[in-house]
Amino acid sequence: MAYIDGFLIPVRHDRKEDYLAQARAAAPIFLDLGATRVVETWGDDLKPGKQTDFFRAVAAEEGETVVFSWIEYPDKVTRDEAGRRMMDDPRFAALGEMPFDGKRMVFSGFTPIFDSKGELA
Repeated sequence: MAYIDGFLIPVRHDRKEDYLAQARAAAPIFLDLGATRVVETWGDDLKPGKQTDFFRAVAAEEGETVVFSWIEYPDKVTRDEAGRRMMDDPRFAALGEMPFDGKRMVFSGFTPIFDSKGELA
């Protein structure tokens, strides 16, 4: 069964092209490590909430939006192995400094329980 790594990332509006360039450079590495899909989305219709919202989740600052992205793997075993291999992969270091504050990035792994193309659970 597929496994998803999901990310919320605060990115300054003026760093959008830098972020996109790095995402494009990183995607083939993730795919080489076993991912089947890498998706990056730029927040353009984010609503402030009364208790929670995407901005608060990453402590977004003035001039930032939230990127929602995910990496899909064929299964959790492949994702876990990719995670181990990433730590020592020099291709990630070669990407240079991240164009966002990585301390405010939120990420976690998810097991799909429903897919409109076919129920999973």
